[in-house]
Amino acid sequence: MTLDTHVHFWQFNPVRDAWIDDSMEVLQQDFLPADLLPELSANGISGCVAVQADQSEMETHFLLQLAENHDFIKKVVGWTDLRSPDVVERLAYFSQFEKLAGFRHIVQGEADVNFLLRKDFCRGIAALEQHGFTYDILVFPHQLGAALEFVRLFPNQKFVIDHLAKPYIKDGYFDGWAALMREIAKHENVYCKVSGMVTEADWQGWKYEDFVPYLDLVAEAFGIRRLMFGSDWPVCLLGGGYGELLGVGRKFYVNFNEDEQSLVFNDNGRHFYNIL
Repeated sequence: MTLDTHVHFWQFNPVRDAWIDDSMEVLQQDFLPADLLPELSANGISGCVAVQADQSEMETHFLLQLAENHDFIKKVVGWTDLRSPDVVERLAYFSQFEKLAGFRHIVQGEADVNFLLRKDFCRGIAALEQHGFTYDILVFPHQLGAALEFVRLFPNQKFVIDHLAKPYIKDGYFDGWAALMREIAKHENVYCKVSGMVTEADWQGWKYEDFVPYLDLVAEAFGIRRLMFGSDWPVCLLGGGYGELLGVGRKFYVNFNEDEQSLVFNDNGRHFYNIL
């Protein structure tokens, strides 16, 4: 069995989804469960985790409704305003939804490099643990210093770094990213998603070897029990088909034993997101 821990769904709205510019024309359309299911079936994927792409509670309810209607959507990572004075009440409200695993904020889009360390945001993070909610950390490499301080503040909170923190693969930058990822990985409550790499590479000209140093680093730093596969569909379509991107992961982990492969491609994600 294989679990895809990172997919998105949307009904394209050019105003709301302004981040999808004309360089991403392939994404300027609706992407719904019926579009993903053939890809999952063709590639032996048994289920997925739907992750927010818009910062609204409407988005959270949209994903929860899709999950209710489609059993292969095992869990949802939604959004609520973790900076809100009412965050405790909002989390109590969302705790009624069995398929809601946790939350994410698009920190990569925040101008403040120390956004994660804001007192109001940290107050919201501190309230997650009571309900067993996870938190997906979405940052660029220049925000990893703040992310390191952030995870130190919450040693009991379940965190996962999305997309290896988006290393600058196209430009070949490695050392600064690697040093901070090693430090973050020392905190055993932090996992890492093996996902989203192709969007940080040359979309038309990437090759498997481009990804190997980054995959080696997270395998060494996080260990096999804190890595999980995610496709980042449909965003991954910028650089290739679903099977092509899955193939990168399969090729890298082919030299690991079957139990270790099962951890990355199924068990770790199920454990992290509490998928029974």
